[in-house]
Amino acid sequence: MTRVGVFGVGHLGKIHLKCLNMIDDIQIVGFYDVNKELGASVETAFDIPRFEDPNQLIEASDILDIVTETSSHFEVAKRAIQAGKHVFIEKPVTKTLDEARELIQLRDSHQVKVQVGHVERFNPVISSIDISDINPLFIEAHRLSSFKLRGTDVSVVLDLMIHDIDILLHLVSSKVESISANGVGIVSSTPDIANARIEFKNGCVANLTASRMSLKGMRKMRIFNEEAYVSLDFLDKKAQIIKLAEEEPNDGFLSELETNKGKRYIQANFPEIPTNNAIKDELESFIRSVESNETVKVSLEDGYKALKLAYQISEKIEAHIEAMNQRNSG
Repeated sequence: MTRVGVFGVGHLGKIHLKCLNMIDDIQIVGFYDVNKELGASVETAFDIPRFEDPNQLIEASDILDIVTETSSHFEVAKRAIQAGKHVFIEKPVTKTLDEARELIQLRDSHQVKVQVGHVERFNPVISSIDISDINPLFIEAHRLSSFKLRGTDVSVVLDLMIHDIDILLHLVSSKVESISANGVGIVSSTPDIANARIEFKNGCVANLTASRMSLKGMRKMRIFNEEAYVSLDFLDKKAQIIKLAEEEPNDGFLSELETNKGKRYIQANFPEIPTNNAIKDELESFIRSVESNETVKVSLEDGYKALKLAYQISEKIEAHIEAMNQRNSG
């Protein structure tokens, strides 16, 4: 039976504990949290052992689930990997790119598995579409959330936009050519609202907007190419696919029109989206990949690439803000 230990039992850590409790054929050996008062309350509420020594938890586990603050991801993951343990790390993978690169080297040298918690990969709206058949030319994403004190240790780019960054890099098989971005810090010292325009070498353009100052939540992405428009609603679990077909379709026919390529037929599909628990699914996927020695779904390399682009966007925002301040003070 696979033994799982959890580092960090804050808001998200408690959700991880609940989800791990739903997974069959594993043992939650316990958890560790630097906040002893919080740890004592979680131990009572969940009836799961609290470890006072993090090294003992690492030793007792086959898999470590790291749900601590981003700043401590690297040190915890490093100790676990060096002990030969498999590791699940919440996003963003680490605080710095150097840390992420070192974890990749450690993973390879110790031959363990590591997965990054980009949970939207397990959102059923993603599995409802055939990614290999999209070849996007333009992508637009809006991720809006109301303000919460947790997560403000990082900018909205690393807190929210990074979800769409990961999906974007999953959809577009091309290198980034240019980035322009802007952001505003309203209640925290880092941007709470941000927008980025990313151009890829293959011609695809993406426009990403993230805000943690909205009155209403939104997690939507729209994908366009020459033959189709795909609308994904990650929050309400809806997908819409509008295609141009050369022959009149049997299902989903809307209308016909003349184009510069001749007559085309507009077809609308609304895939059935199953109900799931994405956090449970990502944890279970990682556990099964360890047990079956299969490739993880979201690799350390994926986490590194998302973090790299997030920092490139953040640098553009800082440069834009600095330029604006200089103009206004001149």
